[in-house]
Amino acid sequence: MVTLRAYGKSDPGLKRANNEDAFLVRPELGLFVVADGMGGAAAGEVASQIFIDTAFEVFSNTHPSEQEKSQWIQEVFSQANERILRYAIENPHHQGLGCTAELITFDDQNYILGHVGDSRAYLFRRGQLKQLTRDHSFLQEQIDQGLLTPEEAKNHAMRHVILRAVGIEETLALDLLRGKALTGDLFLLCSDGLTDMVEDSEIQNILLSSLRLEQKGEALIEIAKLAGGKDNITVVLCEVIE
Repeated sequence: MVTLRAYGKSDPGLKRANNEDAFLVRPELGLFVVADGMGGAAAGEVASQIFIDTAFEVFSNTHPSEQEKSQWIQEVFSQANERILRYAIENPHHQGLGCTAELITFDDQNYILGHVGDSRAYLFRRGQLKQLTRDHSFLQEQIDQGLLTPEEAKNHAMRHVILRAVGIEETLALDLLRGKALTGDLFLLCSDGLTDMVEDSEIQNILLSSLRLEQKGEALIEIAKLAGGKDNITVVLCEVIE
């Protein structure tokens, strides 16, 4: 079983009055989550917290095998999706609430990652940063089809249009990713409040520094705020010690 060190922090940023992001760091469960709420005043916060609560509830029940853990990730997304939809029915003034979500867990020498939306998961390994997830967004679709360049997408009017989120439709398509976790690996889960403001190269430089894990997390949030802090900013760092 891998030994993990982790740190998480969320900041409202400089332009938003409230924070619709939520995160969970539970090394004893091998569970790390970032959820970015959508739907405006209060509703986004509700959706992201429902996802966090569901993840903790599912993973607190037992210590599953790797196969079961992947099933439990699917259960978290499925249950959270149903609960958010039900909340919207019971609270019509919050119609349209939902959240993006990243959930990573570990078993033996492997990581298993669940992803929906435009929050992201990265792997920093041997000095190189790699984006593990693909944004479920309109602009990513345009980039994939060769209709836009990544540079053109940065300031596009539709850059915040996402195509997949938890709590929007009854059927939820989940990206489930797996891989080996090596000693020294550093995983970053983050909301788009970081990646919309900060280039991957800047993130890599911070993770490459000699700062402690907590200081790296704080530095990522600060650099996003220095760039304008237009959205809530949440980061979870998870380091494989051995």
